[in-house]
This record gives sequence, C-alpha cells and structure tokens, in this order.
Amino acid sequence: MTGNNNRSQRSITLIGVGNEYRQDDGVGIFIVRHPALLNHPGVRVAESQREGAHLMDLWKGTGIVFVFDAVYSRSKAGAIYRLDAMKERVPGDLFQFSTHRLGIAEAVELSRALNQLPAELILFGIEGKNFGQGKGLSLQCEQSALKVVRRVLVEIQKSIRILSQNADAFF
Repeated sequence: MTGNNNRSQRSITLIGVGNEYRQDDGVGIFIVRHPALLNHPGVRVAESQREGAHLMDLWKGTGIVFVFDAVYSRSKAGAIYRLDAMKERVPGDLFQFSTHRLGIAEAVELSRALNQLPAELILFGIEGKNFGQGKGLSLQCEQSALKVVRRVLVEIQKSIRILSQNADAFF
C-alpha cells in the first residue's frame, strides 16, 4: 500500500443521508451538520441524497465510516438503531423508506460482495415520524439525533485514540 492509501484507511468519514425538505427524512443531514461534528479535526463529512451507489463511492477505500439516515419500521418515533455492518447484515426492511432503488442495505451488501467495504462501517437509523414536505424534524427525531451526535463524538474519540496508537504500524 502507498502512504496515501494508508492515510485513507485511517480516516473517519461521516455520511448523512436524506432529504432535508421531507421533514424527518432529513435527520441524517441534520446530524452531519451539527457543529460538534462539522468542526471535529480529522473527520470528513459528506451528504447524500442519491442512490446507494453514491454511498459506495463515498466509503470506498476509507477507514471508519458512520452513516446516518431516517428509518421507518413502524416502531416508536425517535427509536435509535445502531448496526455494525462488518459484523451483521443490514436488514433491508429497516432502511426501506428510501425512494432509491439501491438503498443503504443494498449498497452495503453490494460493497461486501465486491470486497469494497470500508475498514469499519457503522450505521445509525432514527425512526422517523413525519415524512411529508417541509423542513424541520419532529421533536422525537431531533432529540434522538442529538443523542446520536453525543454518542458518535465518544466513538470518534475512541477511534482516534486507537488509530493514533496504531499509527506506527502504517509507516
């Protein structure tokens, strides 16, 4: 591996998925735009409103990736789901609210089949309540999004410590 590939393998990327003009569908965008995450050194932030193939491009060759999106499973609004895509399959019915043909679950499984998953892939889904036209999240969704931001900040700090401790192994 070259030095640049090593650096990308040690990177942390946050991807917010959704449409901020469809109320709770914008929760992923809301999360990655949070100032605590946007201004975090060493963390790359991306947004996606496109097909799952765009996600595959965003995470290809990267290190640690967190993806945030709204889900609709008829559970309690604001419920938080965390999945480690390296350890478990992503239930297709959890991230089914997408209007795209190739959603998150399909993008993960296609990347897995093509051996193009990042080193780590963590998915956060927040159960939405309102998906109609308009800006702004429901109270339940916004409160859960803020909980996710706090949790991800802790996970980022832990990942940075681990990556720093292992930095010599990359050179």
